[in-house]
Amino acid sequence: MEFHQLRYVCAIAETGSFSRAAERCQVAQPSLSQQVLKLEEDLGAKLFDRLGRSIRLTEAGRAFLPHARSVLSQMEAARSSVADKSTDIHGSVAVGVIPTIAPYLMPRYTASFTRKHPEAKLRIVEETTPILVESLRDLSIDLAILALPLRHRDLELFPILTEPLFAVLPKGHPHASAKSLAIKDLRGESFVMLRDGHCFRDLSIDACTHARITPHIAFESGQFSSLFAMVAAGVGISLAPEMAIDRNAGCRYVRLSDVRATRTIVAAILRGRSFNRVQQAFLSGIK
Repeated sequence: MEFHQLRYVCAIAETGSFSRAAERCQVAQPSLSQQVLKLEEDLGAKLFDRLGRSIRLTEAGRAFLPHARSVLSQMEAARSSVADKSTDIHGSVAVGVIPTIAPYLMPRYTASFTRKHPEAKLRIVEETTPILVESLRDLSIDLAILALPLRHRDLELFPILTEPLFAVLPKGHPHASAKSLAIKDLRGESFVMLRDGHCFRDLSIDACTHARITPHIAFESGQFSSLFAMVAAGVGISLAPEMAIDRNAGCRYVRLSDVRATRTIVAAILRGRSFNRVQQAFLSGIK
């Protein structure tokens, strides 16, 4: 028994004609007749008496019709429920973001989203990239704001922005007044860096390696503010993305001229996942 067969039976009963029922259902009359015959064979009973040009429900047809209408009504209610859900602005969205992005981008995105969707529920999770990737996979978050490179084939990525990297230097450093410099110019310096687990540390190490520098790491932290404080105190130098620059930290920031000295930020979702309207609205607002 097929859904469209029930539609055909109800249409025939209501129009009193196979041809008019076919017009209503936007199907060829031979196809409609064939499907009704197939349904009658499956049921083991005739639903209509074909009396020349007139059609009349049989006793079996009269017993069957209320059930067919009930099924159609329930299917329509289910369809409406799904449609309502897909346009519901009272839904929720859970967003993961790495610590080297969260304090700089999320306040702006959060303010804009809550202003446009005051009834939506927004949850922000700050974690490192490996944890957020697993959270996407187990559906505990809907999307994540991360930095490239990401080599996970099950993720779909949407670029947000690409920003330059800067050398963070003490005020008295020989390069403190330069307009730009190459990473190779920092050879022999002590570095202060984010600790393992932060993707920006990997990006910094990769940039140094490409410039044939093996950095001596004098201090590690989980926050840029701590790194900048150590730079200002003369413990070492550091690298930082443009959005993290703090002009009040007592440091000098000089843009790096290396081609690889950039960071690309993306929104990541689990490939193939469907979104409700609220989740899609957040994703659209940051792309």
